[in-house]
Amino acid sequence: MDFSSKLLKWYQANARDLPWRNTTNPYFIWVSEVILQQTRVAQGISYYYRFIERFPTIQSLAEANIDDLMKVWQGLGYYTRARNLKAGAIQVMEQYSGSLPTSYRELLRIKGLGAYSAAAVASFAFGEAVPAVDGNVYRILSRIFGVFTPIDSTSGKKEFFALANELISRSEPGRFNQALIDFGALQCTPKSPHCLACPFASYCYAYQNNLIAALPVKGKKKPPTVRFFYYFMVKHKGYTYIKRREQKDIWHSLYEFPMLETSVGLETHELIEMLSNLSFLSGSRVKVLNISHPIRHMLSHRTIWATFLILEVDKPNYVLAQEYLRVPVDNVNNYSLPRLIDAYMAAEPAVKYFSTKK
Repeated sequence: MDFSSKLLKWYQANARDLPWRNTTNPYFIWVSEVILQQTRVAQGISYYYRFIERFPTIQSLAEANIDDLMKVWQGLGYYTRARNLKAGAIQVMEQYSGSLPTSYRELLRIKGLGAYSAAAVASFAFGEAVPAVDGNVYRILSRIFGVFTPIDSTSGKKEFFALANELISRSEPGRFNQALIDFGALQCTPKSPHCLACPFASYCYAYQNNLIAALPVKGKKKPPTVRFFYYFMVKHKGYTYIKRREQKDIWHSLYEFPMLETSVGLETHELIEMLSNLSFLSGSRVKVLNISHPIRHMLSHRTIWATFLILEVDKPNYVLAQEYLRVPVDNVNNYSLPRLIDAYMAAEPAVKYFSTKK
C-alpha cells in the first residue's frame, strides 16, 4: 500500500469534524485557512463562525468598515491577516466579478492567499491536485522520508513541495491535504508523536534511526527585537483619548492611547520628568494616578515591554483635541485594541483608576 493510500485509510478512521470541512464554498474555506494560519483550531472555530456570520459573502467583506472588521478579528492577533483578507476581497470583486478563481495559479494572485492557502482552496473547493504544504507537512515528510534540508530555506520549501506533489492523491487531493493536516495534529505531533501506532512506523526514517527530535531541521533563529512602549491613559471628565495606528508596523488599524516608544527602558522618575515635554500634555496640569510595572508582551519576532501611565488632566490641549479621538472612558473597549492593551484594561489597577464605575 502506497503513502497516499495508507494516509487516507488513517484519515478515514481519525478525521476531525471541523465546520469548514462541511462546505465547498471557496470563500468560507479561504476565511478558515487565514484564521488558522497562526491560531489553534479550538480557538479558531468560534472566530470562523463569527466572521462568516458578520461577513457572509466576499462582497460584504470587501465593503466592510475597517473598524468592524478589526473588532470581529480582535483577540486573534496577526492583524495583517484581516487587512489582507479585505484587500483580497476587494481584488476579487474588481478583477474576478466577485468569485474566487478556480485554479491554484490564479488564486496565488489574490492578496492574502499565500502558497498554502491557495493550495488549500484549490484542492478543498475545486479538487485541484496541488499540495498544501505547512508546518505539519514539513514535519511529517521530513521524518518519514529523512529530509534534512532546512524547512525555512528556499531550497527546502521547493524540495518539500516537490515531494508532496509526488505523493498527493490525484483522485482525492482535498482529502489527502486534510489528512496530512490531521495526521500532523493528532499522530505525528511536534513532541511525543504516537510512533508505535503509526501506519508508517516500519519505514519512517526518523523512527527507525531515533531522530524524531532532530527533524524537521530549521535554520538558526534571530533573537527577537526588544521594544519599549509607554502608554498614557489620559482622563478628563469621564473621557479619554485614543488614535488608530496607521504606520506600517504591528497592530496596524487598531486603536491605542497616546504612546511613546524608546530604545531603552525608562525609570519611573524619568517618566515623571518627561511628562511636561510630551506634546499631548503640554500646557495641561497633570495628575499621575498610577504607573504600572513593565509588562512583557511576546510576539513572534519581538519582545515588547509596555508601561501604562494613568493620568488625569485639568483640560485637554490642542494636540489631544485635534489628533486623537475623544471617547467615554467606559466605551474604550468598543474599539478594536491590541491584546496587550485589552488585557491591561481588565487588570485591577486599570479598573480602579481608569473607569467611571468605581
